[in-house]
Amino acid sequence: MIDIGKLTRVALREVWKHEAHDFTQWMEENIDVLNSVLDFDLVNVDREQAAGAFSVDLVAEDENGGTIIIENQLEKSNHDHLGKLITYLTAMSARAAIWIVSDPRPEHVAAIAWLNDSSSADFYLIKVEAVRIEESPAAPLLTVIVGPSGDTTIQNQKKELAERYDLRRNWWTQVIAQPDAKLHSHLTPSTYAWLGTSAGVRGLSLNYIVTKDACGAELYIDRGKGFDEENKSIFDQLFTSKEEIEENVGSPISWERLDGKRACRIKSTIDGGYRLPEEQWPERHNQMVEIMNALHTALKPKIKLLDIGS
Repeated sequence: MIDIGKLTRVALREVWKHEAHDFTQWMEENIDVLNSVLDFDLVNVDREQAAGAFSVDLVAEDENGGTIIIENQLEKSNHDHLGKLITYLTAMSARAAIWIVSDPRPEHVAAIAWLNDSSSADFYLIKVEAVRIEESPAAPLLTVIVGPSGDTTIQNQKKELAERYDLRRNWWTQVIAQPDAKLHSHLTPSTYAWLGTSAGVRGLSLNYIVTKDACGAELYIDRGKGFDEENKSIFDQLFTSKEEIEENVGSPISWERLDGKRACRIKSTIDGGYRLPEEQWPERHNQMVEIMNALHTALKPKIKLLDIGS
C-alpha cells in the first residue's frame, strides 16, 4: 500500500504572527512563491513604499518594468483594504494590483472581477493558506481566486483604454505647460477628456476639451442637482450677448442649451485631437490656449453681471 500523508491546514497566525513584520517580510524574501501562481514574474520587490501619506505593503516590477502593488491581509477581506488597493494603485500609477487575503468575501470577489472588466489595470485576488503534511514544517498555499480575463477582446479593450488614458495625460501635460495657459497651470494633468477650472462662480467652469478627433475650450454650466432652471437662465442671459461674445472670441462658437438635460455649454472646437501625430500637438495646443483665453476674456464681464443665486 502506498504511504500517503495527511494534509492539514495551519492557522496563519501560527506561521506569521504579525502581518507587516512577518508575512510581508517573508513575501518580500520569497516572491517566487507568488510568481508560481501568476502568469508573469515579479522582480525588484520593495517593502513599505510611500504612496502619498500611506505606505504600500510591497511594490514590485514585472519583466517589462511595469509597477505592481501588493496589499496583504491575513484575515477576511474588507472594504478598507479594497479602498487601499485602489488608492495605492492610482498613487503609484501601477499596471496591476495584487490583494492577498486569508478569506475572500463574495462581494469582494465580485468587486475585483468588475474592476478587471472596467479598468485599464489588472487586479488579482489571491487566497493564502498554510498547510503541512503530518509533522512537516508549514508551507504556503496560494490560490488565485480572481485574475484578469484571458478573453482577447477584453484584453484589447483594456489595452486601448490604457493607451487612451496615457495619451490624454500627455496631452494635458503639454497643454498646461504652454506659457499662456495660466488659467489652468495650477492643475494636475488628468486622464479625462476635459481639464477644467472655476470661472469664478459656483457651477461655472472653464474647460479644455479633447477627443480623438477634436479639441477646444468651453464654459460648462452646471450648478448641481435641482438647479436645472437656474442653469438654463444663466445660459439664456449669456446668449443675449451672443454676437458680442463671438466677435471678441474670434472663433466659431457652439451654443448648446441642451434642453432636456441639466447642464449647458458654450464651446469652441477645432479639428484634430489626441490621435494626431504628436509632432502636430503643439499647433493645436497653441490654438486651444488662444481660444480659452479669448473665451475667458469675453465671458468674464458678462458672468459678473449674471442674475443668479449664491
